Amino acid sequence: MKYRKLGSSDLEVSEISLGSWLTYGVGVEADKARACLEEAFAQGINFIDTANIYGRGAAETFLGDALQGRPRDNYVLATKLYFPMTDTDFGLSRAQVEKQLDASLKRLRTDYVDLYQCHRYDSGTPLEETMEALTRAVESGKARYIGFSEWPADRIQAAIDLSRERGFTPFVSSQPQYSLLWREPEDEVIPLCAANGISQIVWSPLGQGVLSGKYDPDQPPPKDSRAASAEMGGFIDRLIQPDVLRAVQRLKPIAEEAGLTMPQFALAWVLREPNVASAIIGASRPEQVRENAAASGVIVDTQLFLRAEAILDEALAGAPA
Repeated sequence: MKYRKLGSSDLEVSEISLGSWLTYGVGVEADKARACLEEAFAQGINFIDTANIYGRGAAETFLGDALQGRPRDNYVLATKLYFPMTDTDFGLSRAQVEKQLDASLKRLRTDYVDLYQCHRYDSGTPLEETMEALTRAVESGKARYIGFSEWPADRIQAAIDLSRERGFTPFVSSQPQYSLLWREPEDEVIPLCAANGISQIVWSPLGQGVLSGKYDPDQPPPKDSRAASAEMGGFIDRLIQPDVLRAVQRLKPIAEEAGLTMPQFALAWVLREPNVASAIIGASRPEQVRENAAASGVIVDTQLFLRAEAILDEALAGAPA
């Protein structure tokens, strides 16, 4: 496992990290989830990502239990806030930052998180109020660093400017969706962040499993797949269009030419970008963790990546938005 520096922080995070969206505490049984977590540590993964909204606290509670007994300085733990936990608890106000961070720490059974992230931008709260609250969280020792997920470039720039003007704690990480099937961050977010000491922590680098090649365009999704799961399949419709799935199948010989499996090839593509510190994987079986972890540090001929990009760009151009 290779490690990369997370933005301007002193955190060294594994190139492959383990996430818990739609999985732990929700769609994956506890014993299987524990097996995945143990395999992650065995493979050198040191970065665990979660959020309060995942299972409305269930993912954090699972991790709080599963991480007990493991030295706290052996792993980097990240969580998030923003989405509604109750009818009245949502957003990034000062009160919510304080309340949700304390609640997350209680569920995670720890005194601090290494990274506290704003899950989305809150247009209903002044940015200054949010940045001040996050700065207090860091100064209190409850969070070591702060980040955001899926913020538009103009709001990222506003936060950067405000931190410099007011002395607020700066962001060190951005968590966007990024994969061969979703390249939007390349236009504005990645260049802006790279110039300002902010690294990307990528979610859905395998296109929610589509880039694994396991979905046959002419067959129903496998029964044990995310697309077939009521709990985990609600966000995958755009990616399982027949033309997209056929294009993904055309990547198999390219991955083989690189000496990699399909998931490894897709992860290596994401990690080719220097501003990406880590690619978050979601796993329901330890062998998935093992296979994905092997993508760290691999060197792939750029021409193979360009061929893959061309195939998918053509298919996505005709896919429904």
